[in-house]
Amino acid sequence: METLKAISRRSSIRRYKPEEVGKDLIEKLIDAGRRAPTARAVEPWEFVAVTDRGTLKKLGEVCDTGPFIAEAAACIIVYCKDTKYYLEDGCAATENILLAAADAALGACWVAGDKKAYAPEVSLLLGAPSDMKLVSLIPVGWPLDELEQIKSRGLEEVIHWEKF
Repeated sequence: METLKAISRRSSIRRYKPEEVGKDLIEKLIDAGRRAPTARAVEPWEFVAVTDRGTLKKLGEVCDTGPFIAEAAACIIVYCKDTKYYLEDGCAATENILLAAADAALGACWVAGDKKAYAPEVSLLLGAPSDMKLVSLIPVGWPLDELEQIKSRGLEEVIHWEKF
């Protein structure tokens, strides 16, 4: 798939078929994440791939903004070392994973992690080191519904030439 097609196809999917996503495909998504741009070439990220049904259920219970994690085939959790630009780097990695998921016809959704009240509980559940920052959780699965990106504002409404 072309890059621009993947970008225009990407949407937040919160309903998944009860089918597994293969380990090789999850690894491809994480590989896309690790190839994201990074400030000062630090590459502060670490990724946790969760496929265990019990752990997915607990993540769905803990994350008040992501109960649908419990129904996903997998969840990729993005952590970063506490560097100056950890959030920017982790967000770039998250977006790469979301685009790779769209390219593979998978459904995925960005669930916030940074500064969320549930971040310590997620980190405890996953055994993350205390010096790691939870950036995002990305539930992944085969979409129950068709992938359809809906944007409320057109290009002509958001573009400004030369000056704001």
